[in-house]
Amino acid sequence: MADILNSISGLLWGHLLIYLLIAAGVFFTIRLGFIQFTQFPYMVKVMMQSREGAEDGISSFQAFCTSLAARVGTGNMAGVGVALYLGGPGAILWMWLIALIGMATSFAESCLAQLYKTKDDDGNFRGGPAYYMELGLKRKWMGVLFSLCLILAFGFVFNAVQANSIAAAFNVAFDVPKYVMGIALVAASGIIIFGGLKTIARFAELVVPFMAVAYLILALYVCAVNFAQLPDIFMLIVKSAMGIEQAGAGAIGYAVMQAMLQGIKRGLFSNEAGMGSAANAAASATPNPNHPASQGYVQMLGVFVDTIVICTATASLILLSGQLEPNSGLTGIELTQSALVHHVGEWGATFVAVAILFFAFTSIVANYSYAETNLLFLDHHSKKGMMVFRACVLGMVMFGAVSELGLVWTLADISMGLMAVVNVVALFMLRKVVMWLATDYKKQLKAGVTPEFDPSTNPEVEKTLPKGIWTK
Repeated sequence: MADILNSISGLLWGHLLIYLLIAAGVFFTIRLGFIQFTQFPYMVKVMMQSREGAEDGISSFQAFCTSLAARVGTGNMAGVGVALYLGGPGAILWMWLIALIGMATSFAESCLAQLYKTKDDDGNFRGGPAYYMELGLKRKWMGVLFSLCLILAFGFVFNAVQANSIAAAFNVAFDVPKYVMGIALVAASGIIIFGGLKTIARFAELVVPFMAVAYLILALYVCAVNFAQLPDIFMLIVKSAMGIEQAGAGAIGYAVMQAMLQGIKRGLFSNEAGMGSAANAAASATPNPNHPASQGYVQMLGVFVDTIVICTATASLILLSGQLEPNSGLTGIELTQSALVHHVGEWGATFVAVAILFFAFTSIVANYSYAETNLLFLDHHSKKGMMVFRACVLGMVMFGAVSELGLVWTLADISMGLMAVVNVVALFMLRKVVMWLATDYKKQLKAGVTPEFDPSTNPEVEKTLPKGIWTK
């Protein structure tokens, strides 16, 4: 089974997804006028005012924190370790590149998710790729396919990955048996996910900023102490990515391909740009300014924070420690723990265990919210059915806590790869709508007014929108 899954993952990533994701990122970067670079100060400005405008639904800041809670987790601490072990230091350069161009893809999917959002029976905004596939493309089957892939990935597999990292970290730091940690995670996750979407948003708003700042402070301290070595580390990343340090043309080609493959895979798992997952959180917000494009700006910043800031912090900790050794078997969260122990002493393993608990636990509850949104898209409104689904989600948390690392990561690669293929195809098909939203927003900014969305300016799009959301 492991060999079959590895073959599927290799086929999906080695022959399709790398090129598809890069093509999407480059396309939207160029067509949107390099928006992630030219509008970066404005991204920060929108984020500063994103706590406002939440009278109906949740605020943009809460949606940002929910998406960041799903992004910032195992991918930042364990995933970076896996990428470095399998792809070498050069994998980090590819993580940076896929994040920078992926910011434009994130803008596109978040704008569309906001535009085509709907309301559920409890008055919460719901939306995401499945909804814009059905409404914008008139292809319900495509939305159903995406929803099934997302429910598999975020409802089940990704939560197993998060639980696996937490259990492994606590086993190393405190010698806690993995099954004991699994039971504790099931109990804690159950309390949050049974509280509903707004409970998840409030939880993420409180926990995510705290855990990210604490982790970054420690990483900055380590970088400051080892400041003289940072230029060498940067050059090592660049040389490794280009295959300069490998001997022989064959070795160079293989090394570059491995660095590219691992960097893009782990980068996508971490920042989710183009996967279509964060768009579910983007759709749940009441944006400020009241325009779909404003949520695109907010979610772009999430990609930047996740990969360029937090993943880079983890990579610096590991590469500065000298703990990265080929064929050592030290990978994932254990590699990050070993690196921090080298820098600060034995309490470093404890700090990583506590940090991954916060990072990965918030990912579990945010992942669940994505899966629930897509379950509702499939018209599963039964209370009893939702209870069964939640029980299955918690079962996968327990499974992940006691499973082998390799199997869990392979399942994650396959499931997120399938999601990304369906979503990126839809983004290309809806590219004209994305351009219209971005142009309309910029036009109002240049006129010196606060952007306000008026769907009547595009009758063709207006007739595809749900009634009562953007129209009175």
